[in-house]
Amino acid sequence: MHKNLLAAAAMLAVVLPVAAAEGTMKPGLWEINNKMSGGQADKAMAQMQEQMAKMAPEQRKQMEAMMAQRGVRMVPGGVMSVQVCMTREMVERNDVPTREGCTSTKQQRSGNTIHVAFSCTNPPSSGEGDVSFTPETYTSHMTIKTLQQGKEETLVADANGKWLKADCGDIKPMTTKK
Repeated sequence: MHKNLLAAAAMLAVVLPVAAAEGTMKPGLWEINNKMSGGQADKAMAQMQEQMAKMAPEQRKQMEAMMAQRGVRMVPGGVMSVQVCMTREMVERNDVPTREGCTSTKQQRSGNTIHVAFSCTNPPSSGEGDVSFTPETYTSHMTIKTLQQGKEETLVADANGKWLKADCGDIKPMTTKK
């Protein structure tokens, strides 16, 4: 599952810069919901939810609190929800969090939709799909090819993001690579 989450992070690292580059993202707190399917993703998510359900109530509460401090929560249906703080400066400079080792290989725009492709080195993965956006929302559908235990897997990542508010509260802006 760790590599699948990295592939999802790689997809997110492509989607956010695309929307910011087009000048459409509002600065502030964003909620991003990701659902991975295919390959081992479904099984791994079910196992993780089962492990959480088996925890003692106090232990589960601690785990959920730790995740919440990082803006992450699990939503029923195998959806991972993440809150991300985008400052005005980050949006204006197109200085958004990206995953080291991932590069965008294609960006083709048609209206408010951009077809993107990316490639990452660790884990070795690549993908492509479409991102549709407004200043306060976006949706994406990506197909990702990655290696899982030496075997190639094809995953589907569906995401939607929505702007929540201008104030990020306790969620700190993500650091950007230089």
